[in-house]
Amino acid sequence: MFFPRLLYTGLKDHLNKKAITVLTGMRRVGKTTLVRQIFSEIISDNKVYFDLERLDNRELFSEKNYETIVSALQSRGLSFQKKLFLAIDEIQLNPNLTSVMKYLYDHYDIKFIVTGSSSFYLKNLFSESLAGRKKIFELFPLSFGEFLTFKNIPFRSLGLQTFRQRFQPAEYERLKSSYEEYISFGGFPEVVLAGSREEKTDLLADIVSSYINVDVATLSGFKRQRDFYSLIKMLSSRIGSRLDYVKLSQLSGISRPALINYLEFLEKTYLIYRLPVYTKSRDREIVKAKKLYFCDTGLANTLSQLSSGQQFENTVFNQLKFYGEVCYFSLKTGRELDFVLNQKRAIEVKEIPTQTDFKEALVLAETAGLKECLLVGRHPSWKFQNFLWAGNLR
Repeated sequence: MFFPRLLYTGLKDHLNKKAITVLTGMRRVGKTTLVRQIFSEIISDNKVYFDLERLDNRELFSEKNYETIVSALQSRGLSFQKKLFLAIDEIQLNPNLTSVMKYLYDHYDIKFIVTGSSSFYLKNLFSESLAGRKKIFELFPLSFGEFLTFKNIPFRSLGLQTFRQRFQPAEYERLKSSYEEYISFGGFPEVVLAGSREEKTDLLADIVSSYINVDVATLSGFKRQRDFYSLIKMLSSRIGSRLDYVKLSQLSGISRPALINYLEFLEKTYLIYRLPVYTKSRDREIVKAKKLYFCDTGLANTLSQLSSGQQFENTVFNQLKFYGEVCYFSLKTGRELDFVLNQKRAIEVKEIPTQTDFKEALVLAETAGLKECLLVGRHPSWKFQNFLWAGNLR
């Protein structure tokens, strides 16, 4: 059964564009399923799908003479006299493929729809060889709205109007158990659909393993995978904290230059996010330490025993990123606003929000020059309901 994703409409619309459609994201977030569904809906008999995990498909696109590839496709009954739809999965497995695509794109009427598991590979390579010829779509683990869709639970999505909502007891009671599951196990599609806690836990461990053994091994060139795994575990315990590169280098035994390379790789392969500070001074933004979050709370829970607060804050961050640009605000005294959304909305995250929390957030928001401020909460307190329940971020 196919469950629509937030990117579905945008990807479908892009089929009408000449530019190459590129879908990227972390391993096992559902790229192949989404592309296969969209490809199946193309009304044409002049289309073909290739999975580059198959060696014979990789060999086909490794031909040095690109017209030989054209002949091979024609032998499969495909025509180059009319529009041809060509889907290719896991393109990072063939380093020569972008050159092939550029040649075919420039000489024939071909619509490419391709997937790859890493922006580390795709963005750097495509920025030069396919400049102006592609559009990159990024697929993430499920939003909470997508999670509810996968669970066949009805809900209403309000977009940015969500931030004008306040606590609704009935909606909280209806969906709180679903949201708690989302916090614990995250949004990888196969994990969401798994039936038991044990199966979910095993799948998350397998996703971590495949990331280390496949993405790190094949894309990074880093040779000490055990150090890499230890670093990831160390980082997961620091969710919501500012990154101190000197301290991390001392604790991990990894040199500072190597550590920075590791962190850049982790970010460009979608495992972590480094959140910048909100400021109107570019120099201060560069100097100020960034805060750390993981792409999926379930994955982070697999790596470390996160506190309840860390789980919740990381989950809210991953929900907010579907609504726009996210950063944080901090004073020299150390007082912080957890998030600033789209450079205009202050957001403070509390498991049980109170009136005092709201007043303190308002003061910080005013200091930051932000006119909008709200609390996002996990559970209600019986005296205070002027907050947005996090389960409404869909």
